[in-house]
Amino acid sequence: PAATLVLRTEPLAYIDSSRGEAGRIQVENAPVIAELLSLPALSAVELPVVASALAELAPSLPSPQGNKSVELPLVDAACRPVLSLASIYCWSWRRHRGYEADFSGSEYDVASPAFAYGEARLEPGSTHDVATLQDGRAVRVKRDPEAEQAAWQAFLAAGFLPLKRGWLISQGIPTEGLYGLESEAHWSHFFSLVAPALREAGWHIECPRDFRHRLLVASDWHVEIEESDDGWFDVSLGVEVEGRRVDLAPMLHAVFKQDARWLDPKLIERIPDDSQVIVQLEDGDRVALAAERVKPIARTLVDLFDNPSGSIRVSRFDAPRLADVLGDGWRAQGLESLERWIERIRGAGAIKPVAAPKGFALELRPYQLEGLSWLQHLRRHGLGGILADDMGLGKTAQTLAHLLVEKRGRRLAKPALVVLPTSLVFNWQREAERYAPDLKVLSLRGSGRAEAFAKIPDADVCLTTYPLLWRDREQLAAHEYHSLILDEAQTVKNAASQAAQVVRTLRAEHRLCLTGTPLENHLGELWSQFDFLLPGFLGDVKDFTARWRTPVEKYGDTVRRDLLAKRIAPFILRRRKEEVAKELPPKTIVVRSVELDGRQRDLYETVRATMDQRVRDEIAARGFARSQIVILDALLKLRQVCCDPRLLKTDAAAKVKERAKLDLLMDMLPELVDEGRKVLLFSQFTGMLALIAAELDERRIRHVALTGDTVDRETPVRQFQDGDVPVFLISLKAGGVGLNLTAADTVIHYDPWWNPAVENQATDRAHRLGQTKAVFVYKLVVAGSIEEKILGLQEKKAELAAGILAEDHEGSVKFGEDDIRALLAPLPEAKGDAEPKKRGRPKKA
Repeated sequence: PAATLVLRTEPLAYIDSSRGEAGRIQVENAPVIAELLSLPALSAVELPVVASALAELAPSLPSPQGNKSVELPLVDAACRPVLSLASIYCWSWRRHRGYEADFSGSEYDVASPAFAYGEARLEPGSTHDVATLQDGRAVRVKRDPEAEQAAWQAFLAAGFLPLKRGWLISQGIPTEGLYGLESEAHWSHFFSLVAPALREAGWHIECPRDFRHRLLVASDWHVEIEESDDGWFDVSLGVEVEGRRVDLAPMLHAVFKQDARWLDPKLIERIPDDSQVIVQLEDGDRVALAAERVKPIARTLVDLFDNPSGSIRVSRFDAPRLADVLGDGWRAQGLESLERWIERIRGAGAIKPVAAPKGFALELRPYQLEGLSWLQHLRRHGLGGILADDMGLGKTAQTLAHLLVEKRGRRLAKPALVVLPTSLVFNWQREAERYAPDLKVLSLRGSGRAEAFAKIPDADVCLTTYPLLWRDREQLAAHEYHSLILDEAQTVKNAASQAAQVVRTLRAEHRLCLTGTPLENHLGELWSQFDFLLPGFLGDVKDFTARWRTPVEKYGDTVRRDLLAKRIAPFILRRRKEEVAKELPPKTIVVRSVELDGRQRDLYETVRATMDQRVRDEIAARGFARSQIVILDALLKLRQVCCDPRLLKTDAAAKVKERAKLDLLMDMLPELVDEGRKVLLFSQFTGMLALIAAELDERRIRHVALTGDTVDRETPVRQFQDGDVPVFLISLKAGGVGLNLTAADTVIHYDPWWNPAVENQATDRAHRLGQTKAVFVYKLVVAGSIEEKILGLQEKKAELAAGILAEDHEGSVKFGEDDIRALLAPLPEAKGDAEPKKRGRPKKA
């Protein structure tokens, strides 16, 4: 009845004034009805909006009274689709095993589509035509269903997914009508490809400043160039983004690494100039760069983007290439220093810079490129010289690059002859195969060298050894050579030696010496090398002694000393490790391989065959699982033969005089000591350390040792750290951990440690906190032997490797019979017997 009044009480109550009674109201959903009754009254402007909404939600309800009496302004404007982006902080239930576990907050990136008609906006899918403007006024919109449908189809194709009702609860932001992408990573795809397509379909995209994935506009491209002390230019590429400077190098580095197109000049050309390159800043902001601005950078600097930090360092020899990038539109700072080098490089300098040859699979450091240029300079002017870099700085690599440049220039019509110690032959072969596979290398040693002499004209590089020079002098003298190169040239420091006499008789257009110690004892050694390189340059030996050697050595004549130094300076290129330390990584690992030869090779094969049969018999009799002691003993004996036959306490081993790995070590250590290196030498065999100590005593090289039998550990550590001795011999158990030997800058692993963690622990005795010098790590390995095979297995079967080489053998060995067959396989054919051939190109080192 009209006289009845409903009271908003709990529970609901009524008053009937006509009947004079009051009471409770029994009705379902009483709280909801109470809430509705508490709503404020509608104004005349709001009434049509509510009526339209109710008509969609509940068509069966009657229209609010008074709705038809209100006339609304009509908006007749074109439909403009609008996509509003937002990052909102929302709350949601996290579920665990099907149950709601907790209620927590997360940030979500959402999109809200709408159709705008002038200032009015309507949600897609709605059927009413009434909208509320920002000032609160209600209007009636003349909708365009066809335009809305076309725009909506484009939106559906963009990959947006509707958020489920109730999935999000956001304070102040309605969750209805929100959409999201499958993951955050898809926003990059959206801005680079989808957003342009939506705009093409007529959509206007609104992206507020706080949207996490919004794209910023880059402007004012600029470059800063600073010349460093190590021969490089530090280059900083940047843009202005909303008033702040942004460094592009780290972001471009990531883009180039993630998209292979930027690493191939041909593919770069296929990238449309009008496309966008999306880069992400450290704070999460995203910047869109025009591809037409990025492409010149990639074309010029893509080969320099190898630093994970993204920084760009350009060699002085690459200054012209960098200048080609700095065209119109760049604001440059520090260009003067770059232009100075451009003039030098493009002008007629004394030494023309030479780039690494095509197909050389090693990126040369700046000092190595200078070495290559220097070698080419000597060749152009018909001069000889001494490349006297410290050990480990890449004399072999620079020489191989030089020879490959000669071949690329069609000047290597005759072979280059390289004379070197026997222990270095395999290392030269391996580096040539790895870095210069297009060079045909012929080794003139081994049982097949008699037939190999006839193949000398067909080779690019021929390798022979100092011990074979006198024996093969007639066969070698029968040919002419493009270059005659002496590696470890101090070997011929005695001009009266047979080797020194033979090399002077060989015919070659160019001569080079490679040595880390061009002068060890007296100036006569220097004369001997120059007499080979440039006969007559320093006079005969009598004149040299009178004019230079005696005054300098006997009377300390510093004037003559300095004059001699200036005279030979153009023909000696020497870089100490300390001088190029800025170009070196904190730790450089070098694997030095050596082949077994003669009776040592025969002993290895004899032990291998015997132990192979013994292992097979043991497995057949007792089964594989119960044969591990025999297996480990077999592998141990083969490792001992590799280190030194004397470790194998048998009569046959005692007769073997060849010690390939020890010879390699003794070729290295004196040079390292002369260079002032501080060396840690590790071995698992204390007996091997004793043999090495005897060799050092014979050469008067001071050393200390630390083994499990050492009682006083403090004294040898102090002597080494204080610089009293240059070599520290250490066993695995005694010194693998717990020592701080930062005085060391060189680590030698005499026998491989199959557990990489243990090997790294040993290396870290030198390469650790407090170390201020670059550390060189040398690993000595017998090629083709059990050592090399287990190094290969190490990557695939770490447990196997650790079990095989655990000296105490307490752990179980987990490997199969196939692994044993591989480890006990025969040695491969010696490379010295192989024909020269063009090797397949390996992957770039």
